Amino acid sequence: MNNFNFSTVGKINSCFKEKFTIPRQPGLVPAATAELILLDNYSIPEIVRGLEGFSHIWIIFAFHAVPIGQWKPTVRPPRLGGNQRTGVFATRSTHRPNPIGLSVVRLSDIKISEGQVSLVLDGCDLLDGTPVLDIKPYIPYVDSISDASGGFADTPPNAKYKVCFTLQAARECELSSIRLARDVEELIRQILALDPRPSYHSAQQGDRIYATHLCDFNLRWRYLADDIVEVIELSIKEE
Repeated sequence: MNNFNFSTVGKINSCFKEKFTIPRQPGLVPAATAELILLDNYSIPEIVRGLEGFSHIWIIFAFHAVPIGQWKPTVRPPRLGGNQRTGVFATRSTHRPNPIGLSVVRLSDIKISEGQVSLVLDGCDLLDGTPVLDIKPYIPYVDSISDASGGFADTPPNAKYKVCFTLQAARECELSSIRLARDVEELIRQILALDPRPSYHSAQQGDRIYATHLCDFNLRWRYLADDIVEVIELSIKEE
């Protein structure tokens, strides 16, 4: 049996600063952008020569924020309501024998400056600081299989909630969009419409406040009746 050591070729600079609210699959939140910054000997223009011809790429990475070695042969997928077990190899759970992840993302730009190469990615499901092990081009004629079966995840999840903003949160969205040069309101809408809560919280509504660190701010929201999410506040994250 062979053991392997891998070098980190790059790191992810993402809007997701915590695991909570990260989409459960890539592409579900198109507004979730990230930058893959190549490291050390890999940050040379030649290494990405020809990559500009591909619209999407595969990112092979390590789940660096999960406990190493704490995995089980079965898990409870959120797609099955969190109350049914299935084999870990039939899921994309982060708790695996080898904590390796695979995501396909849109390549929107390649930035090359003196001493630095980075890739701008759209539709990411990657935590900030994720170590990247490899990058491969997405090749449609082999990577897209029209008659493939998706098991218990055969159809995409539907947006469950309408997202509204308090007056304060709406103003804070405007200011954050200017500061970050991105559409913060659309990013929040896409994330919360899919309901990122654990399955056992899905029936809870009312006064409970949920929060996460997104981009450079703390986001706070709650679930109201009639499938409505109310964004309460975006406050600047203090270091």
